Amino acid sequence: MTVGAFFIGGRNVKPAGRRSQPVLSPATGAVIGEVALAEADEIDAAVAAAKAAQPGWAGLAACDRGAALRRLAAEIEARAQTIGAVLAAETGKSLSDATGEAVYGAEITRYHSEWARRIEGEIIPSDTPGETLLLMRAPIGVVVCLIPFNFPIYTLLRKVAPALMAGNSVVVRPSNTTPLSALALSEAIQAAGLPDGVINILTMDHAGAGRLSQAEAVGMITLTGSVSAGRAVMDYAKANIAKTSLELGGKTPVLVGPDADVADVARRLVANKTNHCGQVCTAAARVYVVDALHDALVAALTEAFRARRFADRAQEPDAMGPVASEKARAEIHAMVERAVAEGASLAAGGVMPEGPGWFYPPTLLTGCRQEMEIIREEVFGPVLAVVRVSDLDEALRLANDHQFGLSSVLFSNDHRKVMQIANSMEAGELYVNRFPADPYQGYHAGWKRSGLGGDDGKHGLLEFTQTRLVVLAP
Repeated sequence: MTVGAFFIGGRNVKPAGRRSQPVLSPATGAVIGEVALAEADEIDAAVAAAKAAQPGWAGLAACDRGAALRRLAAEIEARAQTIGAVLAAETGKSLSDATGEAVYGAEITRYHSEWARRIEGEIIPSDTPGETLLLMRAPIGVVVCLIPFNFPIYTLLRKVAPALMAGNSVVVRPSNTTPLSALALSEAIQAAGLPDGVINILTMDHAGAGRLSQAEAVGMITLTGSVSAGRAVMDYAKANIAKTSLELGGKTPVLVGPDADVADVARRLVANKTNHCGQVCTAAARVYVVDALHDALVAALTEAFRARRFADRAQEPDAMGPVASEKARAEIHAMVERAVAEGASLAAGGVMPEGPGWFYPPTLLTGCRQEMEIIREEVFGPVLAVVRVSDLDEALRLANDHQFGLSSVLFSNDHRKVMQIANSMEAGELYVNRFPADPYQGYHAGWKRSGLGGDDGKHGLLEFTQTRLVVLAP
């Protein structure tokens, strides 16, 4: 079996070590590839390559860095189907969805290239007559990008593109669950003519990720992952007092007001919750529905959840696919069983399917209470919990009574209630009468344990900069 090469210093490098890990298809459980686990000297070489490349890259005119990113976007787009085929195999997505992810990754790369002439500093009045204060934006240096398994190309480019646009170099560690698509980007990077060492990609174990993140040259670590992973990164950051940007857990509340269209809400909920088998940080997780609509919404959701098919999307592209691993499926099912033991009612799903692959049916739990684990903890799968409330004020109170604050959703056409909730929701995002889609010109950031810093837009780009105050005496 061929072991995928690392991408270090602008070259595909054959791994020197003997340690490797198979990559499995979540739809069949079959081995589809193998990746090496980087040894210490290979990790150090990647950091050294990034450190050597960064000053020259930062020294280019910003418009030249932007032009390089546009070339990269074009090369990724030209290879979208090839990259998408790899991504589909390792994630269980349909070929269409996986190819679309590659195209969307190219689009966010192109978007960030447009900031070339828009990164601004400030001129600040001084207390001294004739003196001028200049606040400049500068790159940080070497940035470590730790990528999750659910959107392995889009999330990678979501971090790499703004880091590069700001003048940094990067070392990327993809998830070991879905690493093949990240390694497949090397051809596009080379074809785009980016300077050697500006982007480096290699797979490694957790100890390797710790070594990488604590390397002396590293000035920033950006992660999308779990709360436990975020805590580990914060520990790593202590070595260099490195800057961190962390998108962590989510438990998106959906508030359904008395004037909502039940059929529309149910249709949107099912589509959202079964997208990539619920393995989306902002996917609907807990529904707070007012008394007047509760029974009708539960009935519509029950029917739709029971009707939603799951299957290998290579064979049935429109079906819901598998979760990422056997371990993930077991954890999801255990949480569902505990919810039922705590008093929740199982309206749909909640069984372990027989046969190959790590499939889990769309699962609907009703009669849930705020103190239940199924409401309090993240379930990274196709499980939706419903809570009956008296009104939107109670829904808002319960939505905010939580450790996470990543995204939130409100269905209401009462503009006064919408603005009240918009001003009071304890989350980084509120979507009104629609579900999260992370517009890349916005700012995707979490409150509470959902993270520090954020991605996307002007503010996401500026995460990858640091300031320098220049005081010009008269």
